[in-house]
Amino acid sequence: MRNRKSLYKILSSLVIILLAVQSILPIRDRIPEQYLVSCVTNDKAAFEELMRRAKERLEIGLSKSLLLAIRDVADAEKVDLLRFFKNKSFGDIKNLSEKNKILLNALLADSKGKIKQGLDLKGGVSCVLKIDDSKFENLGTSEKTEQLNKAIDIIRQRIDGLGVSEPLLRVFSKNCIEIQLPGISTKDNPEIVDTIKKPAKLEFKLLHPTLAPKSKAERAPIGYEVLAFEGNRGDSGEEEYVFVKKIPDMTGSMVKRASVAVGQYGEYEISLTMTEEGARCFEKVTANNVNRRLGIVLDGKLYSAPFIRSAIANGRASISGKFSQRDAFELSNILNNPLEFELKFVELSEIGPSLAEDARISSLRAMLIGTAVVAAFMLIFYHAAGIISLIAVMVNIVIVLGVMATIGGTLTLPGIAALVLTIGMAVDANILIFERIREELLSGKPLKVALTSGHEKAFSTILDANLTTLLTAVILIYFGAGPVKGFGVILAIGIFATMFCALVLSKGLLEFLVEKDLIKKLIPNFRIKPISFDFLKHMKLTIGIYAIVTLTCIVIITSRGSKIYGIDFTGGDEITVTFEKKIPINEINKLALEYGIGEVTSLYQKSTADSSEILRIQIPEGQGTKFFDHLSNHFQDSKPFLVRKTEIGASVGQGTKLNALISIILSMVGVMIYVAFRFETGYGIGAVISTLADVIMTVLIYLALGHQISAPMIASILMVVGYAINDTIIVFDRIREELKMNKTKILKDIINLSINRTLSRTILTSTSTFLAALALYVFGSGVVVDFALAFSIGVIIGTFSSIFIASPVFYAWRRGNRATIIGSSAT
Repeated sequence: MRNRKSLYKILSSLVIILLAVQSILPIRDRIPEQYLVSCVTNDKAAFEELMRRAKERLEIGLSKSLLLAIRDVADAEKVDLLRFFKNKSFGDIKNLSEKNKILLNALLADSKGKIKQGLDLKGGVSCVLKIDDSKFENLGTSEKTEQLNKAIDIIRQRIDGLGVSEPLLRVFSKNCIEIQLPGISTKDNPEIVDTIKKPAKLEFKLLHPTLAPKSKAERAPIGYEVLAFEGNRGDSGEEEYVFVKKIPDMTGSMVKRASVAVGQYGEYEISLTMTEEGARCFEKVTANNVNRRLGIVLDGKLYSAPFIRSAIANGRASISGKFSQRDAFELSNILNNPLEFELKFVELSEIGPSLAEDARISSLRAMLIGTAVVAAFMLIFYHAAGIISLIAVMVNIVIVLGVMATIGGTLTLPGIAALVLTIGMAVDANILIFERIREELLSGKPLKVALTSGHEKAFSTILDANLTTLLTAVILIYFGAGPVKGFGVILAIGIFATMFCALVLSKGLLEFLVEKDLIKKLIPNFRIKPISFDFLKHMKLTIGIYAIVTLTCIVIITSRGSKIYGIDFTGGDEITVTFEKKIPINEINKLALEYGIGEVTSLYQKSTADSSEILRIQIPEGQGTKFFDHLSNHFQDSKPFLVRKTEIGASVGQGTKLNALISIILSMVGVMIYVAFRFETGYGIGAVISTLADVIMTVLIYLALGHQISAPMIASILMVVGYAINDTIIVFDRIREELKMNKTKILKDIINLSINRTLSRTILTSTSTFLAALALYVFGSGVVVDFALAFSIGVIIGTFSSIFIASPVFYAWRRGNRATIIGSSAT
């Protein structure tokens, strides 16, 4: 029976691994043209001939990309492209042009690699949108800034709704917004900018009760205009025209929420829920106009005009039309995030990776070194069990990547670094189990018994540690936004993957190998020599050290003033440079360091209009002209020419900052409640104070070392929160266990005993994670170094505080009396 259980665990693990691998493949993008041809299932020769005509159209500049050229040719010749691809099911869409568009978009999406890469690794598309000057002329500076930031927040929500992860948005110049979208090509996605900049002006307008025009040119009655139904043309191309009132009877401001629904005939439509005021107004309009048609107009286009059969008092309406599922979701997303004014298109361009090639290579090399260091550590300390642990950790990463690919997550360099640190953190669960097994073996128990007993005793610790971290992740997802929410998602995926690999895969492999007598000695007898140290005796000393370090850091940081904030938070200058010879990005970064300019981000940008290439360099405020002078003197052979200097806004908005702060505070409250429920109130207080101390101390030391607050730094701090809670729970779980086993010992002795007995585990788990972070710091470059440094500091502080802060706080809260702890009184 036991053999079957271990076999079931291994088989279930193999199924999940196969599903994850299937989700990841293909890793790289395939050439759209080649992929289209490979997908043709019927009349391949005819499709290749159609593609030939499309290429001719592309060569003479009538279409922007091959896919658009294919669509244009198919539309002009009334060709149903679906006949070439019998394995695709879009037959329910009647409009031929719409069907071809959806089919080609689906094939394009299928040709892409499953794991999306961020701006730093792959680049993407950059567009600049401008607010009409006439909208700004009567506004003050603060009002202009408020309007721009509001527009950025709305556009960010729209982009999130489109499934594009990790975009960059910021104020550009005085009345423009720059949007950078990773992994997007303007050739393949020419309409994405139109989707982003639509104002989403929704109006409800009554149609003329008796008259209808026969053509668009027909003169409209006074107070009416001629509109055609959008998207309702049949294959014949005929349009239905109607007379619609110029003045709306209701506007979109009275709509509370828009969502996608499926109509009675299976077609997609947009369901609208009104506000309280909107419901009253809608009821009045419908009651006074029974048997008339009410037009639903969006951005000047008439989508539907249902008949009013009776007064509608429930405050609900719907927009029907020949929508594809994607179009329906895009439209509802736009309606939920309407702009107050239309944005004008200024510039569209392709941008290269923001990280230099050598920086990417060195950082990826650092990640491999970090992985190898953790692997060597596990093999040295745990031999055969270490090999099993490494297999589980590799599977962990595959599962995380598989889920990321499934949900459309974007992989950035800091994200890859976080995965490497996940390796260090993922082995923590295995170390807890192995150390428990080692204790059982040293007490004289046989290997099979020690294996079972070790897993049972480690289970509650692993469960509590991961559930508290999961609680933090859920709060980040629910209350966070943008990168904060994205981090919460990855953290949650990592927790589930870690628990599965530790409690199912590695356990199944160990049980199978031991039961088959394939392993005689699972774990070496070596262990860190146990000590008997009075940690609580030095409580005042450790608190004093914390206070001194904190005050010192505050003094150093105060002297730096606003320089502690990076461009991500403050904005700065951007210089646009033309050149005759490309300047390596890593050389630009070195030049900035040499002259003490500070943080610099450089990228090459190619115009979609004339394919010309320019260099954009983002630097701290007031440094633009000065840095260009250094650049032109240092790279005279490249003949750089300054095209313009522009002010740029922060890429991390106020909303993101506020969401990050609120999420951390709420996660602390959630952890305190959970730990109080699972353990006891004093434990919850100790865990929260300890974690807050970790975060504050990590930030202060990081800034005191001369670094700036940046987006990668925020991500590493969020990782510190998860790690610190995990480490503290390990100690608390042992205190709870010792209180149950030792009914006569006083609380001080119990706490000291628990810390001493978990010390080897604490050191080993912290060392594995720290080694991974250290490798990233030593061998990495760019944002990876900042990310790794902040996390390395957090690991050291977190380890220290789980011993010298969390437990003493718990002891002080209970005034050193175990009798005040529920269920732990001496007998």
